[in-house]
Amino acid sequence: MDVVLIVSAVIVLSFGFVVFSGAPYLPTLNKQIDEAFDMLELKPGDTLLELGSGDGRFLAAAAKRGIHSVGYELNPLLVAWTKLRYWRYRSFISVRWQSFWSVQLPDSDGMYVFLLDRYMKRLDTKIIQYVSKSKSLKNYKVVSFTFKIPDKKPRKSKNGLHLYVY
Repeated sequence: MDVVLIVSAVIVLSFGFVVFSGAPYLPTLNKQIDEAFDMLELKPGDTLLELGSGDGRFLAAAAKRGIHSVGYELNPLLVAWTKLRYWRYRSFISVRWQSFWSVQLPDSDGMYVFLLDRYMKRLDTKIIQYVSKSKSLKNYKVVSFTFKIPDKKPRKSKNGLHLYVY
């Protein structure tokens, strides 16, 4: 009985605490994955950042397209799941158990993100700082699932996906 209680507590804490710095786990549907990649226009050999990589399905979709990806996830169970489930794509996928808020993001060619509305303004600031540090990130594309960046007009919106260009 104690083991069940401990395991249950670990699961609840792993999935619950991420709401305080990003968003709860919500898998992206395959149709939305395809549409997000259409918006991002990434090519084989490009690199994608996913902020809040969840179960890794978006990272795996990138790998299947020949796109390298770096995912950030706070839930250690989902990080472990991604590493195990998509082991065969390990040369394309890097998933990190850490907050993207506190790291210098690596160079990339596009970004996909799912965050709660209350974090979108902060995300905008982080992206502006990220893009301003590199001359190669002109016309940098970001696709946000569900939530919009306040005071910034999306270049395109479709089926809950919003494309921003920095």
